[in-house]
Amino acid sequence: MSLYDDAVLVLKGYEDQPELRQAYLDHLAAHPDGVWKACHAGHVTASALVIDPERGRVLLTLHRKLRMWLQMGGHCEPGDVSLAAAALREATEESGIPGLTLLAGGPVRLDRHAIPPPCHCHFDVQYAAVAAPDAAHAISDESLDLRWFPYDEVVEVADESVLRLVGATRARLGV
Repeated sequence: MSLYDDAVLVLKGYEDQPELRQAYLDHLAAHPDGVWKACHAGHVTASALVIDPERGRVLLTLHRKLRMWLQMGGHCEPGDVSLAAAALREATEESGIPGLTLLAGGPVRLDRHAIPPPCHCHFDVQYAAVAAPDAAHAISDESLDLRWFPYDEVVEVADESVLRLVGATRARLGV
């Protein structure tokens, strides 16, 4: 199965945010290259919010280019066999934490946001991943800083997109 086919299946199986989900599916129907960065009409990206083993904090990265506290994530690559694999790869690369485990149940939420030209937008498929008890993070080249934040402190550093992802993740976890 191709990454494109996986993206369509994942989105068709995602039951929340029906209008936005349909916009993602419409975009992919119109753009067979819609999972790749080269699709300037917009493209699917994959991200993951990293959660500590006790499920009380999240790890955010201070993005080098955007200078914003965000979850780990980015563009799909040719070696990615699924959106989940892309999200896990990005989270591992950007956090430096091996052995992350995605939460069951597929994506936590979707977030479409504008990006600078030449592209128009990212159709981000957002997952959540739990770190192992002995996890140690390491700052990547894409980050200025990497820090654990208790849930109630995320509001002080992050934008609405990250806050919605944290809220949806907490709801999935029941915390």
